[in-house]
Amino acid sequence: MRGTDADDILPEYDFSRGRRNKYAARYAEGSNVVVLDPDVAAIFPNAAEVNAALRALAGVIRRHRSPRARSRRSA
Repeated sequence: MRGTDADDILPEYDFSRGRRNKYAARYAEGSNVVVLDPDVAAIFPNAAEVNAALRALAGVIRRHRSPRARSRRSA
């Protein structure tokens, strides 16, 4: 077994047809990544639909939160 540096790429690794990840820039900006269960993911065709549904749910939660809970959160 030959010694290798951490930066050495072994000959059996072929990245000649590799592509950069199109989401890498967004991830680097600090995006939160959430993994959905398959049954939930099947309902939403894309991230925009997930975000729209969560925003609608957040609105419902805000409207139905008790006044006491609202005052505690704003304090």
